[in-house]
Order: sequence, then C-alpha cells, then structure tokens
Amino acid sequence: MDQILAKAKKTRNSKPKHNKATYLKWYETMLLIRRFEERTLMMYGQQKIRGFCHVYIGQEAIAAGLVTALTPDDAVATAYRQHGLALARGISPNACMAELYGKVTGCVKGKGGSMHFFSKEKRFFGGNGIVGAQIPIGTGIAFAEKYRGTKNLCVTMFGDGAARQGALFESFNMAMTWKIPVLYICENNHYAMGTSVERTSNVHDIYRIGAAFDMPSEEVNGMNPEDVHDALERAAKHIRAGKGPYFLEIKTYRYKGHSVSDPAKYRTKDEVKEYKDIDPIKVTEKRMLEHKLASEAEIKAIKDKVKATVDEAIAFAESSADPTADQLYEDNYLQEDYPFLT
Repeated sequence: MDQILAKAKKTRNSKPKHNKATYLKWYETMLLIRRFEERTLMMYGQQKIRGFCHVYIGQEAIAAGLVTALTPDDAVATAYRQHGLALARGISPNACMAELYGKVTGCVKGKGGSMHFFSKEKRFFGGNGIVGAQIPIGTGIAFAEKYRGTKNLCVTMFGDGAARQGALFESFNMAMTWKIPVLYICENNHYAMGTSVERTSNVHDIYRIGAAFDMPSEEVNGMNPEDVHDALERAAKHIRAGKGPYFLEIKTYRYKGHSVSDPAKYRTKDEVKEYKDIDPIKVTEKRMLEHKLASEAEIKAIKDKVKATVDEAIAFAESSADPTADQLYEDNYLQEDYPFLT
C-alpha cells in the first residue's frame, strides 16, 4: 500500500505526458462518475433507489484510463461496483440512473438494478453479482474473439477479494495455455468488504499470482488516470500481438464503505485522509491548471456540464415508468413446451 501511495504523491507534481484533449477527457469522465455516484447515494437515502448499492467513489481514475486505452470494440466484463465503468464505456447517465431506480427505461429495463448493468451495443457485459463469476465469463468472451479472428480483447475486472476464487486460477491457466486475448485487471482497493488483503492472503502483491502461469503481470498506480492509461496501452499492445493474456493489479482506494450499509469502521481516519490527499479528480484538475492544459473557464464549463447531465439523469429516472408485471417474462430464455408453462 505504501509504495503506491508514495508514487501517487510524487505524481501530483510531475509534468503531464499526454495532450490537453486527453486530460480533459479524463477529467470529465472522472467528474461525471463522482457526481453521478454522489447523487446515487443521495437518492438511496431518499429511498428512490433500493437494494444493494456499491459506489465507485475514489476509483474513478481506473475508468478514465480505460476509456482512452481501449477501442469501442473491446469488451468489458466486471463485478458489481460498476456504475462508473458503465458510464465510462458510454452507457448514458439517463439509462444508468433509470436502472438504479428500477425503471423500464434503464439499461436492463429495470431488471438488473445497481449490480447488473449490461449493454451489448457498448460491449459492456456486466455488472456481475457473484464474486469472481465474471472472470471465466470474460475469459470466454475473449476466447470468442480469438475464435472469430478479431484483434479485440476482453478486459476482465475483479476486486482483491475475488482474487481468492478458484475460478481465477482455472481461467488464468486456460488463458495462458490457449493464448486467449484477455486483459485481467484486479481493482485492488485493499478491502474485500471489510477485510484487508493482509488478513486473507500470504501474497500481498496480487499481481505476483500471474507469475505462477508465466503471465506478464505488473502493479499500477490506480490513483492517476495517466498511469492507468499507459499500463493498459502496454498490455493491450501485447495482447493484440497474439501473445496471450496480461494481468494488471491496479491499486486504488474507495472513499466510501463497501456498500451503502457499510460504515467502514475497520480503517482509520488518517488512512482515508492520506488517500483523499491524492484524490485523482482534484490532482488532475490542479495539474491541468498548473501546466496550462486547461483554464479556470474550461474547468468550470466541464463542472457545469456534468451537473446538468446528472440533474437530467435524475429527472429522467423520476419521470420514467415502472416495468409492468407482464414484462417479467421478456428477454428471458424459455422452453415453450416446458410442463410448468402448459
């Protein structure tokens, strides 16, 4: 934890390596996710949103770097802390908020809720509620791309807790044996629910797991979109060259609890403050201003745009209709002559 923290603190004062348009894209992506998630928590408090809910606040730099390093044709499969990733992949804030509200205009027509976003058009395959279940799913999607002969890859994302699942080891073995074009990403926010990595594994640096399969693996500072973008770009180049999978452990931090019901008393205020001092949104804004990549007016314009976008998403969700009872049977596979139905 300390190495990444030190690197992130050093990055705060480093010279930007990318162009203005890229930094503006990262900043707007991160700010949209942050404001969307803040309003999500507010609406949950008003009981407009119900059920399980896991926000992405603090981890936005991963989603931002992912946007610029991948192509729209690449697939993404991830876990249930996924509102931010869905927004970054281009699912509209209206459709995302409506899904949280359980409305028919949601990206899964109100049937998925917070944990199960999906979009075939945006190549976003969840949002999966079962811990680690997305790892073999993402591996299979990547195998389909290899079978079809494309240059696409599947980014398969999971948390540090899911790194203990047996499905990960089975998937890693298959992916390396068959050189499947899959980019595995562990979003390590240091706590599996409320349990630290140090209490659940003898291997504290999760990226080292890849060495058992001779899989190229590295650790990444997840509090800076620049570092995330560069690491993903390197990994994608390796994969698209037909060399097989790559594994990134992206170390990040969530500022809120595991879910809305978690007061996060298992960590100290000092620890949280240390990570808030390297907030990727605030650091990126400061760097853009200091290095004249953006003006105060441009920053304000983005803030105003994001606020209007999130306000519109709330209004859209509020005014959308609830699903009707008969829609329960739509978009499901069924066997017409199954005895229960006759």
